[in-house]
Amino acid sequence: MSKTTPRTTTGPSPDVIVGPSRRTPGERPGDPSRVDVAHTVAVPAAPAVVFALLADVERWPLIFPPTVHARFLERAPDSGGPERLQLWATANGGVRTWTSRRVVDPVRHRISFGQDRPVAPIAAMGGEWIVRPAPGGSEVVLTHSYAAVGDDAETLAWLEKAVDGNSRAELAALADAAQDAGTGRETGFTFRDSLRIDGTAAAVHTFLDRAEHWVERLPHVARVELTEDLPGVQILEMDTRTADGSSHTTRSVRVCAAPHSIHYKQLVTPALLRVHTGSWLLTEDDEGVTATAEHTVVLETDAIGRVLGADATEEQARAFVRDALSRNSSATLRQAKAFVEGTLSA
Repeated sequence: MSKTTPRTTTGPSPDVIVGPSRRTPGERPGDPSRVDVAHTVAVPAAPAVVFALLADVERWPLIFPPTVHARFLERAPDSGGPERLQLWATANGGVRTWTSRRVVDPVRHRISFGQDRPVAPIAAMGGEWIVRPAPGGSEVVLTHSYAAVGDDAETLAWLEKAVDGNSRAELAALADAAQDAGTGRETGFTFRDSLRIDGTAAAVHTFLDRAEHWVERLPHVARVELTEDLPGVQILEMDTRTADGSSHTTRSVRVCAAPHSIHYKQLVTPALLRVHTGSWLLTEDDEGVTATAEHTVVLETDAIGRVLGADATEEQARAFVRDALSRNSSATLRQAKAFVEGTLSA
């Protein structure tokens, strides 16, 4: 995608107020101390609007910068109740995944949460989203209660930095998303391109998963750097050639679940995009595989004139983005088809 000047924020960020943290000794000898902290933001939208955004976890990657991918394992009914979910998110430059239990209360506009099985060095992590009516809209409070294995000072410092950074980013992004939702303004859209491939889902998934080989296999890819510190969780940095002869660098986190899906989120977006998430989805039947490239983007409307010209419209920006992203993903699907079908016929 051309026009790739990194996105800049043009307006002021909402003020996030941080309450003083409190440290409580463990209840039994040997228990780690718990740290409690609260972050608060004013949101110019009704509590029901804000709560709906918090309840719909699968949309969190479009709202919260740290969230890469989210899925329900057990979903509460509309009336509320317990549920389970899995999250993948960035923290202090890395990527972590965990499962959480939540209790959703749509009447009181509260959601409590806690990690199922915290992974060392985290001993415990939980908290609550609280949405209250306030002048001009709502007040949102995000609380956390956490502990480190062995009360390790270095880990506590890491946790404090991660919780504070993610909480500030999440609340500021929530305020922006709620304001758009409250006014009915929709700047996000989803589109897909599909291709039939004579092969197995596993073979196509391998082609898409092993992106370190894309320099040799995809003409539009000039450079690839792939790291995978957690199985199935990749950070992919890539230089891509564009139709006008220029190139741009993208950096994404990918969640790879063989043999049927790869979900990803760009960590740095082009100027026209506030958010870009995507998926490679593979559906196998007796005759082969339907491979689908899905993109969901949120436009950075303030950048349209700067990037495409003063007279450019939002509709033109949508068309530009769709054409650029579809061109590369469709080319990748065609190369995957040629690679898999060539391998199978050899």
